[in-house]
Amino acid sequence: MIAPRIHPSAVVEAGARLGDGVDVGAFCYIGAEVEVGDGTTFGPHCSVYGPTRIGRENRFIGHCAIGGEPQDKKFRGERVELEIGDRNLFREFTTINRGTGTGGGITRIGHDNWFLAYTHVAHDCVVGNHCVFSNNATLAGHVSIGDHVILSGFAGVHQFCRIGAHAFIGMGALVNGDVPPFLMIAQDGYGRPRGINSEGLKRRGFDADRISAIKRAYRAVYMSGGSLEDARAKLAELAADSEDARAFLTFIEGSERPLLR
Repeated sequence: MIAPRIHPSAVVEAGARLGDGVDVGAFCYIGAEVEVGDGTTFGPHCSVYGPTRIGRENRFIGHCAIGGEPQDKKFRGERVELEIGDRNLFREFTTINRGTGTGGGITRIGHDNWFLAYTHVAHDCVVGNHCVFSNNATLAGHVSIGDHVILSGFAGVHQFCRIGAHAFIGMGALVNGDVPPFLMIAQDGYGRPRGINSEGLKRRGFDADRISAIKRAYRAVYMSGGSLEDARAKLAELAADSEDARAFLTFIEGSERPLLR
């Protein structure tokens, strides 16, 4: 066992549970009902409020505000939570809020994500694994982010929107609808689809056949000129031979908000 290291200026409330090798830096605050997994480190001036569960080997570089109350006028102090997985990086001034009683009660962050400086994750959001949030990227409440999503600097996502796996949101793009998996979104007032994230897919090992199938699915939805119902029918045909087309179709069928088109 490696005992936690707590700087003399830090405050760790009774009831907090720190795992082996946790390092709490200068002027940090760790509240009651905060659970921190082994090997997690906090740089100076971080605050963590509970109920919050943090996994193993996370790094909070400095001045992070984690587990704060949701910024929602309907919040009345009910018990709500934040859950963070393993091996995430949180850079300076990242803010992540707990859930709301009317929105499911919990905000969830997966594993192996990077949150760069001044990023914000609001109440009741769900973030998958291996995502990158560049500086000042912001999620409103109730947003769902799939795995391997990249949000470029100053990108913003409207409340209740969903972004599918492997999507790329360009710098400054404002997302106000659901973004299917694999898409690239560029700024044009509000963000608009601009093809698929081919380069990102290549880097993650997608071969030429898979990328071609994804392009066909994209064209069915965004370039055919037909209705969304027509696009669904075409995707259903493509899904017979492509797992990725099935993922595209499944995402669209699960959308409650308008699709970003």
